[in-house]
Amino acid sequence: MIIPNYQFHYSLFGNLDKPLILFLHGFMGDIGEFNEAIKSLSDEFSYLTLDLPGHGKTQVLGEDEYYTMANTAHALINLLDELKIPKCLLVGYSMGGRLALYLTLHFSERFHKVVLESASPGLATEVERLERIKRDTQIGRKLIRSIDKTNFARFLANWYTQPIFGSIKNHPEYNQMVESRLQNNPLELDKSLRFMGTGCQPSLWEKLQYNKVPLLLLAGEYDEKFIAINIEMAKRCELAKLEIISNAGHNIHFENTFAFVKSIKSFLMQSVGN
Repeated sequence: MIIPNYQFHYSLFGNLDKPLILFLHGFMGDIGEFNEAIKSLSDEFSYLTLDLPGHGKTQVLGEDEYYTMANTAHALINLLDELKIPKCLLVGYSMGGRLALYLTLHFSERFHKVVLESASPGLATEVERLERIKRDTQIGRKLIRSIDKTNFARFLANWYTQPIFGSIKNHPEYNQMVESRLQNNPLELDKSLRFMGTGCQPSLWEKLQYNKVPLLLLAGEYDEKFIAINIEMAKRCELAKLEIISNAGHNIHFENTFAFVKSIKSFLMQSVGN
């Protein structure tokens, strides 16, 4: 479907009489990010999954500014309007979680409840944002140099050595996950990083206190960085509930799908009919 300046690759499936969940994947993910979790949720929910700008088969039909969080958020609201979805549930992971929080705080009337997996409100200070932009620019240069599959595979192998990912490389499905990531275009990923990276996004810390939508914050027990971030988020947001998921790092829905599904099902089912 073409929304002005965007051609979204999406899938809307399941019994639409059931509550609908919009899933937003993380950086380097795609429309299939939550497939394993969805298998266990299909009896209770219907789903809207998609490729975010810079990922998969979604095309941005305008200038680079259309990769930004604000423009992407408005495009997603337009997509919900086109699909005649006035209100839904929302689940976002990492980059998709940051975008989900932006949507929640700016379009609260569109969401019953929201799950933020390994997400943050961005960076609080200008100094932090500038430092992160500098770092992401360096990562972007590595992506640009990784246009061939061999170098891109090396980039991914290095990416998943970050402490936040814990022992993800030991997961039996790790190679399949990497193969899925390799379907992305590194040049497009660079644009996503430069225009919707943590350093570029608006800081949402001060807006948390005004949130009107129930939030479930999830962090993996091996992801100390995001446990600390989410503890602070929960302190600032009266409607936020934090759960630490065992046997998982940053990518909870991949590393411990069972616990992820159990947690979000319990939380989201309470919103049915609200």
